[in-house]
Amino acid sequence: MKTDSKQFYIQGQWCAPHSTRTQALVNPATAEPYGAVALGSVDDVDSAVKAAKAAFVSWSQTTVAQRLDIMKAIREQYKARYSDLVAAITLEMGAPVSLSTDLQAAMGIAHIDAFTKALSEFAFEHQQGTTCVRKEPIGVVGLITPWNWPVNQIMCKVIPALAAGCTMVLKPSEMSPISADIIAQILHDAGVPAGVFNLVHGDGAIVGSALSSHPDIDMVSFTGSTRAGTAVSKSAADTVKRVSLELGGKSANILLDDADFAKAVKAGVQSVFSNSGQTCTAPTRMLVPASRLEEVNDIARAVAEKALQGVGDPNEKTTRIGPVANQRQFDKVRAMIDAGIAEGATLLAGGSDFPSHLSQGFFIKPTIFTDVTNDMTIAQEEIFGPVLCIMPYDDEDDAVRIANDSPYGLSGYVSGSPERARQVARRMRTGMVHINGAHPDLTAPFGGYKQSGNGREWGEYGLDDFLETKSIPGFYDAP
Repeated sequence: MKTDSKQFYIQGQWCAPHSTRTQALVNPATAEPYGAVALGSVDDVDSAVKAAKAAFVSWSQTTVAQRLDIMKAIREQYKARYSDLVAAITLEMGAPVSLSTDLQAAMGIAHIDAFTKALSEFAFEHQQGTTCVRKEPIGVVGLITPWNWPVNQIMCKVIPALAAGCTMVLKPSEMSPISADIIAQILHDAGVPAGVFNLVHGDGAIVGSALSSHPDIDMVSFTGSTRAGTAVSKSAADTVKRVSLELGGKSANILLDDADFAKAVKAGVQSVFSNSGQTCTAPTRMLVPASRLEEVNDIARAVAEKALQGVGDPNEKTTRIGPVANQRQFDKVRAMIDAGIAEGATLLAGGSDFPSHLSQGFFIKPTIFTDVTNDMTIAQEEIFGPVLCIMPYDDEDDAVRIANDSPYGLSGYVSGSPERARQVARRMRTGMVHINGAHPDLTAPFGGYKQSGNGREWGEYGLDDFLETKSIPGFYDAP
């Protein structure tokens, strides 16, 4: 596997960038450089957009059957490069090899399958009286993806854009370019026509801004921080293009008083620690009845103490928690832990000091705060690390109030008797709510309320996000 990313994929071929800027790639498990990525320029974006615009003329007119054939070929090529993707994810962002294998890379196959089903069943036209209502590809799309689920986020944008008949320019995170390069080669080997998919590496300030403001980009689909999403929206405003945002989260996990606490607390803690806490939907606020707080603390502390033993080298099969992905995240998470202590939260487990059994890398102890109130920084801001806040509530109404008292609204969780959990789920102001540990549904819409973004991904909803709606009155004869 290569450890440098010095070329871009434009017009069906690998090419040298116009810019000579590069950035070091750092292994989060060692904090040592292992390669470099080229950082693109406005000229590189222009070249990629030009290729995508030219390719749209023919790709937008392909049939569903033709696009399904391409998706089948992509799946075959993806499977052939599966181990390469696993290795790249583990190297780039420090995901334990077990997580990279079983979930991170596996999500790519899962999205291909879900979008294949959605495309095969999607109604691109329907009759409304004498009017034909059509769904047509929106055009050339700019895709901007993050480092925390690098392959998952690329696949859940690229595949529906292809399925819709769009052409595209992808800017993956400059911190995870190797996996993106592998995906570009997968698409090439699968026979995606030249210009339909283009890849330009770079930072948000130059490449991201050039994409979101480009007059020939018809839509931008962005996943990342709320701060960066706001910048994308402002940059896109002058050209009135569609902007779809999947941003941060601070998901509440409400444990009702009739929940199975031993099961729900353990699952909730483990979910926060998974992927080193670098998941936007992580249930980072655990809301529990005040009368059961001591019981919850005991269970959660035990889970955290065991989890610390699983922190280590992501290449080891026994490792369950790897490092956070980069120096900036490492510094931010430790600062947030210190802020929680300073603001009066009780540190139940972990802390900002480096794990004593390790000597290098960006490792954070699995950390739990209890007695957290919703006015604390750690309760309001997305930490994006293995840090859980346990928050007591008085009654069900108080739990819902606390859960909704957040600028975010991406996901939520409720455990308890089914009917009570359903009622609480309906009251939560979030784009998704998981009841009693239900797993994500890749055919259901993924997205948030409030500052967690707009638009929806996954399944038919993700496909529809890349389509424009046209009405043609008089298309059908009057009865």
